[in-house]
Amino acid sequence: MPARNADRIAKPAVRKPAKHTAAHAKAATTLPETMITGKASPAKAADGDKPVFAYISSLPHTQREIAERVDVLAAKTLPGLQRSVKWGMSYYGVGDGWCFCCGGFAEHVKLMFVNGVTLTPVPPITPLAMGKSTRGVELESLDDLDERQVAAWMKQVAATPGVGGKKR
Repeated sequence: MPARNADRIAKPAVRKPAKHTAAHAKAATTLPETMITGKASPAKAADGDKPVFAYISSLPHTQREIAERVDVLAAKTLPGLQRSVKWGMSYYGVGDGWCFCCGGFAEHVKLMFVNGVTLTPVPPITPLAMGKSTRGVELESLDDLDERQVAAWMKQVAATPGVGGKKR
């Protein structure tokens, strides 16, 4: 008597390593599943420039261009800039705290400011699950990046006691 489908045990699929071909190059530009579902990347938490540069270089082309430009702007704007990867995004700070973060998602890059409600003008986006006072912008292309405004926000948030400035 043949076995019924319910009696068969499914074997887990084994994935073979990908070969580096033209198809692999195309796959490298596709988004990780987490970015498609609206979550940050699975990048491991680590402090320093190297992990942040590695995170940025792992992003798809358009998001990478935006994140690289934000990183350059932060380095130019904030003396003593510190970098870290936390919660799957790059974090930037000075002094005694983290000031803002930048992360790649399916069709945009989020640039979020800790305690952004205190900035002038207040950035327009209120992100989910990042704290009640966090505000920021979502950038779909380099043309969306208003460097003068973002630099002004970076300076303002870095001067906030307990976020980027010295505690009083």
